[in-house]
Amino acid sequence: MLRIHFTDADLARTRVAAVPDPLWEICASLHRFQSRQGRWAYADWFRTARTRLNAAGFAPTLRTLLLPLVPRAAYFPDFLTPPEATEGLDAGLEAILATPKRRILDEVGILARTSGAPAWAPSLAESDMRKELVQAMRAYHDTVIAPHSDHIQARIEAERSARARAMLNGGIDGVLQSLGPDLRWQRPILHTVYPEDRDLHLNGRGLLLVPSYFCWGNPVTFGDTTLDPILIYSLSHEPHHSALPGDLGSGASLKALLGRTRAAVLRAAATGATTGELARATGVSASSASQHATALRDAGLITSHRHAASVLHTLTPLGAALLRANTPGSP
Repeated sequence: MLRIHFTDADLARTRVAAVPDPLWEICASLHRFQSRQGRWAYADWFRTARTRLNAAGFAPTLRTLLLPLVPRAAYFPDFLTPPEATEGLDAGLEAILATPKRRILDEVGILARTSGAPAWAPSLAESDMRKELVQAMRAYHDTVIAPHSDHIQARIEAERSARARAMLNGGIDGVLQSLGPDLRWQRPILHTVYPEDRDLHLNGRGLLLVPSYFCWGNPVTFGDTTLDPILIYSLSHEPHHSALPGDLGSGASLKALLGRTRAAVLRAAATGATTGELARATGVSASSASQHATALRDAGLITSHRHAASVLHTLTPLGAALLRANTPGSP
């Protein structure tokens, strides 16, 4: 069990990340190769990822370099997920290259004692080996994560919309109470199942909540409690079927392209809306709004996820681009 202790100052400084952390997504996706838990939620990704990795001749590097360093266990080295990665993949990889040798050896030692480290792991303290690791992480990201970036970002935006609604309805308590079944909020402590028994005292530093597409099951945080606190937590995954459309074009008006009501539904989803809110915004019945939302979701223009008793609809990057292209005065 992990217990995260909040003060009033911590509650005021708690926030939700705007974008997925690319290095945490790399590590969490590596865990997906090491477990069948939740495989159904990533079935399409897993199939295409294996195909792309084999086609690129990357499978041996995956087996011998990346997977041994990021075991699906109680611990993997913190230097692989530096906070600089919130500024993007390049910044995160540069931070790995700049990690002090002493810290790398310390964390590799922890890995050896807790999960077992590969024999070559101490050589990561040398810059040449670290450059090889960073090159492998970049190639892995480009091969199996970047092709899905639009879909992943759409899920993150939907999650942020759901947390924003929780904030409006219940303040920060509402946010912490709504993070899913794996997290339980009993003020002033957030409880979650964890591979080890730990207490994390925020001590006024606040907490960055980072929704992760590839995280499955219990949330993850740094092993080093002196680092700025973050909590990587899983999105809720539901069975769904969606297909990306062909080129919709940017010159046609939305009404001509989608129809008046469906175009209105798309606009209403721009700030996140439940099915009932779509119905009220467009003047149709709830069942009709649901049908229009289904059509837009099947076209890859919106994404829909259950939030408490409601279904929340938000735009995908494709849907947002279509709206922007058909806004008067847009470039």
